Amino acid sequence: MRLITKQAINAFNNNEDFSKDNTQVVATGNVVMLYLFGNQIAKKVLSDYESNKWDLFITHCVYKTNTTRERLNGLDGVSIKQKKGVWYLNGNPWDGKSVLVD
Repeated sequence: MRLITKQAINAFNNNEDFSKDNTQVVATGNVVMLYLFGNQIAKKVLSDYESNKWDLFITHCVYKTNTTRERLNGLDGVSIKQKKGVWYLNGNPWDGKSVLVD
């Protein structure tokens, strides 16, 4: 994993702002967003304040690139693999549209 991915994911997990080169994390209270080249590829939303439960949504924004896959794979609970041009999210074929990660 590249250093920039580690730094961005650390900021994302800690609800902190981060910006370096093509990657940005914006934390606004109950929502934290991960951007790559200005496209929001991940968002977590505080869904239960009392238990501090966050819902994670991801998308590839129609950019099936190695960089997009690497950034998303840095997130907890996300495993994206590619086989013959098809992306698989946690073992299931994925079209890249926004999805809630369990």
